[in-house]
Amino acid sequence: MTGAMAHKLENEPSLAKITRHSLLLAAQLQALRSQLYPPEAKKSLKTFTSREAASMVGIAESTLRQMSLDGESAVPELHGKDNRRRAYTLAQINELREHLAHKRPKEALAFLPRRRAGEKLQIIAIANFKGGSAKTTTTIHLAHFLALEGLRVLAIDLDPQASLSTMFGFQPELDVDDNQTVYGAIRYDDDLRVPLKDVIRKTYFDGIDLVPGNLELMEYEHETPQAISRGDGRGEAMFFRRLRSVIGSVEDDYDVVLIDAPPQLGYLTLGALYAATALLVTVHPAMLDVSSMNQFLKMTSDILQVIQENGGTLEHDFIRYILTRHNPHDVPQVNIVALLRSLFGEDVLAPVVVETTAIANAGLEKKSLYEMARGTVGRDTLTRAIESVDAVNREILNHIKQVWGRS
Repeated sequence: MTGAMAHKLENEPSLAKITRHSLLLAAQLQALRSQLYPPEAKKSLKTFTSREAASMVGIAESTLRQMSLDGESAVPELHGKDNRRRAYTLAQINELREHLAHKRPKEALAFLPRRRAGEKLQIIAIANFKGGSAKTTTTIHLAHFLALEGLRVLAIDLDPQASLSTMFGFQPELDVDDNQTVYGAIRYDDDLRVPLKDVIRKTYFDGIDLVPGNLELMEYEHETPQAISRGDGRGEAMFFRRLRSVIGSVEDDYDVVLIDAPPQLGYLTLGALYAATALLVTVHPAMLDVSSMNQFLKMTSDILQVIQENGGTLEHDFIRYILTRHNPHDVPQVNIVALLRSLFGEDVLAPVVVETTAIANAGLEKKSLYEMARGTVGRDTLTRAIESVDAVNREILNHIKQVWGRS
């Protein structure tokens, strides 16, 4: 860089500098994405061995092989030097589930646990006041786990920072245009509002659809006070009812809706709390984080009281606290965990998400643990991390099944 150019940049106005940095970083992120996911620069999900596929479906590997020979299942790809190693996509595994559910109706729920007629759509908001509580990490792992179990999931990125969208391979400032977030479906301008189905995107992960986010979501925070002062959006169109209403328009297409709420108590978060049938609060067991959660609970309580006074009925099937990034060898953390369990009892999930380099490494690659290939981190490290996350997600799934009246 020449001296004249350096001097010019040194005296660059703040607006110009921030704009330049934004464009530079966006271009670099796009280049990195192209390197990570060539040639189309899109994410894809790994395939599964016949042993993994059989375990996921709930049948013996020999049964799966026989079904393939009999033409009763999707034809797997063949790999390996001898062309004998079978590889199944998640879409093929879901086809197997549907086939077996139809073929063995008495075991249908075991093969395909999707909700049945009369069972309530589960809308789960994942929230906390403080960034860094692993809110988005919890959401992505839960979405992937439920999809691997055969459920139909809609993930809604309600955070303007759009970390969840990034995890699904969408770069918010490049891949998500105006009116392509949930804001497009809940905005106050009748002429520009669009149906929720128009902003839902298919993802590379079979069984998961996404409503992406970007900075456009902040418009809802700015416009809602003006709408309230004008008297717009009364009755069923009140600001806190709008999200629940548009989710209802696609209810038949999903078993579970996951909402990654912003890390602040704004109008979007309130809409998520009202829409939700269940609430998950992520907690890192450190004193600063717990103090922040206390403020979140106090403010949430006060504002939800106002919503109830204005006719909003709040009925959550369950509220659970998830302990994240927990180091069981850290004595202060262990003490805080014991404190939370003594105060909230069974509302604190029994399993915890342990602090591990596996989750950190997966995050750097914009992946969940379920997408990580063996060998990218130590085998034992990855196994322990997946066991930890599996235990948390399975307990949440058990709560969902209890709501549906299943044992």
